[in-house]
Amino acid sequence: MSKLPILYIKRGCPWCREAMAYFQQHAIEVDVRDVNKSPQNMQRMVEVSGQSLTPTFEYGDFVVADFSVDEFVDQIAEQPEIRRELGICDFLEDD
Repeated sequence: MSKLPILYIKRGCPWCREAMAYFQQHAIEVDVRDVNKSPQNMQRMVEVSGQSLTPTFEYGDFVVADFSVDEFVDQIAEQPEIRRELGICDFLEDD
């Protein structure tokens, strides 16, 4: 898979800021989409996740909805192929 993962956010959301900081800290490039600025992005997020809360992470069929960084780390830990594609393998144990 070559496309960037998508991170759906709402401006001002503290969990979204935490998620963006996590991805920046680990040099994981994400396509950030503010769902409050775009009805299309909100619609897509609801389609893939079944809910309207942020942050929501989408990478192919792997979706983590309404997560804290700890919840994201727990869920990505169970996806070795996706971790490799995103370059998360090396630092996962350090978090």
